[in-house]
Amino acid sequence: MVLYILKRTLSAITVIFMTLLVSFFLFFAAKGDPVGVVCGPKCTPERAATIAHGLGLDRPVLTQFAEYAKGIVVGRQISLGDVTIDCPAPCLGTSYKLGQPVTKLIVQGLPVTLSIVLGSAAIYLLVGVVAGVFTARRRGTSLDRAVVGTTLIMGAVPYFVLALIIVLYVAGVFLPSSTYVPITENPIAWAGGLLAAWVTLGLVNSAAYTRYSRASMIEALGEDFVRTARAKGIGEGRVIYRHALRSALGPVTTIFGMDLAGQLTGAIFTERIFGLPGLGYVTLNAFGNYDLPVIMGSILFGAALLVSFNFIVDILYTVLDPRVRLG
Repeated sequence: MVLYILKRTLSAITVIFMTLLVSFFLFFAAKGDPVGVVCGPKCTPERAATIAHGLGLDRPVLTQFAEYAKGIVVGRQISLGDVTIDCPAPCLGTSYKLGQPVTKLIVQGLPVTLSIVLGSAAIYLLVGVVAGVFTARRRGTSLDRAVVGTTLIMGAVPYFVLALIIVLYVAGVFLPSSTYVPITENPIAWAGGLLAAWVTLGLVNSAAYTRYSRASMIEALGEDFVRTARAKGIGEGRVIYRHALRSALGPVTTIFGMDLAGQLTGAIFTERIFGLPGLGYVTLNAFGNYDLPVIMGSILFGAALLVSFNFIVDILYTVLDPRVRLG
């Protein structure tokens, strides 16, 4: 286990470093005017030169990359014209448009995105797994076909269409209007303000997780250890929920871990449609403003999340299914 953790840690660092390397040089090669974004429309040549020097844009590309990578580890100071900003580690640069450290913007948006993603995950996991197990035990019946058909129809509906329908006709009428209140201030207002987003994401993803759970449960019910448990006279409920379900949850957990990481960095439509200032909202605004440090910081943060969740899922897989061994 220790050796496996060391190997995965080294692999994770390599993946994140390669993401940093590729994204940095891609954005450096892109056409644009970072100095113009910082300086504004009434920028004098002298001030533009000062800003370019403060940002290190007049230095060789490799030097800029080394300073950026060093800032992630030990932090650095960034000059935006007449203002020098202290950017502590992990420093992902400073927003050209807002003049704030990218790390601070991510930390501000993360609680909103976490609230959206985890709340909706509780809905679609509960609904999806329960419906999947229920239909797997009744495979081939009319109820099974009805549930599977419903999930296929829901999966065919574009997400933004359902989200817009809920915003226009449900939120504010049957559900509270979407807004974000920190859970530490008012837990009830926090849940109420996010309920519409939870229901939307929960409904969309529950269709897929119903199919995942159903297929995985059908496979588990056909395994030898399930037949052996039944032959020993173990009760059907214990066979289903203590043996088959534990095995069936392994593949679902793997998919869930990757989906969760992807949603944490990709909830752009949800946050934009419902007006919630999370990570996706910040990243989308950065694209519109050509704010390269924010875009790069979001990419690196997303890569770190994906690698971390993938590692956690691998560990959980061995807990859920003892037949899997890490190597």
